[in-house]
Amino acid sequence: MNVAAIYNQVEKQNVLMRTNLEKLVRQESPSEDRQAVNAAMALMARWSEALSARLKRHKQTQFGDILELRFGRSRKGQKPILLLGHLDTVWPIGTLASMPWRVAEGRYWGPGVLDMKAGVIMALTALSTLRELELERPVTLLLNSDEEVGSTVSRAITERLALESAAVFVLEPAQGLAYKTARKGVGQYHVEVTGVGAHSGVDFERGHSAVLELAKLVQTISNFTNLGRKLTVNCGVIAGGTRSNVVPSHAFTEVDVRIAKASDAVYVEKLFRSLKVSDPKCTLTITGGMNRPPMERKAGTIALLKKARQIAAELGFSLEEAATGGGSDGNFTAALGVPTLDGMGAVGDGAHAAHESVVIEHLVPRTALLAAMIASIE
Repeated sequence: MNVAAIYNQVEKQNVLMRTNLEKLVRQESPSEDRQAVNAAMALMARWSEALSARLKRHKQTQFGDILELRFGRSRKGQKPILLLGHLDTVWPIGTLASMPWRVAEGRYWGPGVLDMKAGVIMALTALSTLRELELERPVTLLLNSDEEVGSTVSRAITERLALESAAVFVLEPAQGLAYKTARKGVGQYHVEVTGVGAHSGVDFERGHSAVLELAKLVQTISNFTNLGRKLTVNCGVIAGGTRSNVVPSHAFTEVDVRIAKASDAVYVEKLFRSLKVSDPKCTLTITGGMNRPPMERKAGTIALLKKARQIAAELGFSLEEAATGGGSDGNFTAALGVPTLDGMGAVGDGAHAAHESVVIEHLVPRTALLAAMIASIE
């Protein structure tokens, strides 16, 4: 494998990378808008077909369709590499008016440019590069439509394809300049209290406040946080009551949970199921749970990182390692025991924020690294 040749071939496609990325960013694709996400999928389908990809569209009704793209020649006994991406974003239709696509300050700007449309374009460019250099090997590029809202529809497809694969490369943004070898698991709990409503001036004694009970529970839940075991619990949304002169009959909180070890999922579940209200006239309902297992730092992933560092050195830059509290579809594949390397997408800032942007100077070398990593796996 000639790493310099890979770099040069990627560099030849730099203008096309920008053109395609601009088109993909301008096609807004919020998770909740099935038609918009499918329009973005159509762009990727057309560009992939030009590279002789074999397409399978998993049609959906609640979210956009899921696109499974197969590249390269099949070789007997050789498992494919699974590239994981998503085309849904957190940004509603119309965001381009306040966050337009633009090129400035050495960056590409726009909704979804970093998370993770640039990573998807990098994957397409890497596959095109390997095709031109006759370095193709079996690769599956899976583009999901519901990653930003929990991957409830796509998870089964992701896991099935991962189990058929030699390794999984996740095209999420880099952590600074680093690849990610560990991610926290993610959980969402809905904690709801039902009390007894009453007029706060006339019948105060007959009321049983759901808000008061919830306030006590929020303190208890917040104390579930244990930084020593890298467990965090955040009551991020609280609501309840109707008017100040009504003893509230309803209140709830939405809770975010992050765990570093798979074994903590059972521990967290026990904590939530142990919650009780102190007022016997109030009732407590708890729904939800852990929805993404942690991506733990395992030997298979470290072996991939070691290989990536060697290739990066040949390309003239160093590659760091990082862990993050955020989840991705790589959490699912790593939990299955499939070697998974994450953060292989673009370098930038502002994912899910108004200053979302991609640093242009890193796109070519990082795409060359991705292509070389694909080619290096036996």
